[in-house]
Amino acid sequence: MSNPNGFSARWTRLMHRVHARLSTLARSATCFNVMPEPRTIGTFAKGRQLLAGNFLFAGHLVTAPETSIWDIASPDDVFERELHGFGWLDDLAAVGDLLTRERAQVWLWQWIDRYGRGQGPGWTPDLTGRRLIRWINHALFVLRGQDSDSSRQFYQSLGQQTRFLAKRWHKAAPGLPRFEALTGLIYAGLALEGLERHVPSAIRALERECRNQVDDQGGIPTRNPEELLDVFTLLTWASAALNDAGREVGPEHLKAIERIAPTLRTLRHSDGSLARFHGGGRGLEGRLDHALAASHIKTRHPGGLSMGYARLSAGRTSVIVDASPPPTGASSINAHASTLAFELTSGRRPLIVNCGSGVAFGEDWRRAGRATPSHSTLSLDGYSSARLGEAGRGKGWRDEQLVDAPKDVPIEMSQASDGIRFEGGHDGYVSTHGLTHARTLELTFDGRGLAGEDLLVALDDSAKRRFERALDAKSLQGVPFQIRFHLHPEADATLDMGGLAVSIALKSGEVWVFRHDGTAHISLDPSVFLEKGRLKPRATKQIVLSGVVLEYATRIRWSLAKAQETALAIRDLNRDDPDLTT
Repeated sequence: MSNPNGFSARWTRLMHRVHARLSTLARSATCFNVMPEPRTIGTFAKGRQLLAGNFLFAGHLVTAPETSIWDIASPDDVFERELHGFGWLDDLAAVGDLLTRERAQVWLWQWIDRYGRGQGPGWTPDLTGRRLIRWINHALFVLRGQDSDSSRQFYQSLGQQTRFLAKRWHKAAPGLPRFEALTGLIYAGLALEGLERHVPSAIRALERECRNQVDDQGGIPTRNPEELLDVFTLLTWASAALNDAGREVGPEHLKAIERIAPTLRTLRHSDGSLARFHGGGRGLEGRLDHALAASHIKTRHPGGLSMGYARLSAGRTSVIVDASPPPTGASSINAHASTLAFELTSGRRPLIVNCGSGVAFGEDWRRAGRATPSHSTLSLDGYSSARLGEAGRGKGWRDEQLVDAPKDVPIEMSQASDGIRFEGGHDGYVSTHGLTHARTLELTFDGRGLAGEDLLVALDDSAKRRFERALDAKSLQGVPFQIRFHLHPEADATLDMGGLAVSIALKSGEVWVFRHDGTAHISLDPSVFLEKGRLKPRATKQIVLSGVVLEYATRIRWSLAKAQETALAIRDLNRDDPDLTT
């Protein structure tokens, strides 16, 4: 990521403003050729909150009843970007009554009046693409009852933004921002009369992005599952818009959709949410299943890894493991030191989780969320399996890349005697302590039990010498380790059996019991759950197995199994609506 205050970034912003103003000279769109079916999904509860004057964006809540969305003081630039992207229009449309329509109309035309000639932070290719998609999707909603002058302003602004995108899409960063820009350009070119000339070049550019950004495993360089879902959703929208207009979808475009869909199924937990790795969240409720259904792609990965993740599933239980090196270079700016961490969901209830991305809660939480101790895996001597590098001269904390990350992460998936086995290892601690971390996970065929083993081992003479130096630095008292199992906030955990086990009760009525082989000390410690969209981190607990490494090989065995009295099938139909303002 480039320095936001450097000459190149400032020049790019200047040229965005120049082209935004030049685009006002372009011929205006006058009507729709094709009205795409609205595909963006909003949230009714959020729409009602907006109507009440509660503006919740990027982890900040601004309460300002009877105040325009453009008059509130934005707490930070991420908050402001969400405003100018118009994702909130989906939420108002989800309510869809007269009052919310009037509110949407007032705010949309205020944006045209204040920012329509190139002012404000909304004139970037990705935000413009995002905004165009929403305006076109909800055109019938916002145009109803408007006079001819207001309609003319609306179409004029759509034409201007399309012209801006046609000139500036290539300045969007590769990956999700460029997919947003190109999808918005295709949407507008197909939908608006007189702008069809922009479609062929946008289709060709989208083809290149699909070929360059979506790998053979159906993954993207950031390895962020939620970002992959965003890319997939945009590609399916663009495909549907092209089909509706009688246009052919490019082969690389179709192949990318076909590669991504099985990967998303691998990353889907049994409750329909995404695994939370490398800065990604669970995704909006129902969005993953809706996107997969809309793609009409039914295939699954036959086995092995998907975007570097391994999946074990049986019965009601899903386990997803980060089984590859983390992203590198510019793609690692939001990446986490999470190699060999796993999440476990039982039915509709998450049980073992990672803490998640703390980006919405500021610099300290973001850095903490990226460290290995915030993941359900082993950390050694206070070190993470990958470290945060220097952000670089003049760069901010959002630009810190991962360095000293694991490079060798061998894995094997196989059948166990009574289930499915995952075996993996990584060399993230070899350079510092001479120790390789190996992890084995076995999920029973009925999904009622997970057996695990963590091994720290010095594999060769060089590694043994390095371990001996680390041991000497600790005065031969042993190198400390911790194996963490972060629990979801709705899991109620208590120490049991005189402190030898942990009982975990889920709201579904299931009870899981965690046990270990006694080679480490077990404790139930405080933890946090960094959930996107909330105002502050949620308190939760973590099971911690701690001990010291004194020899060239140290093995710790543990298990997580449903209590015998837990039924095979449980009706778990109630989902509590989250209070996002806490």
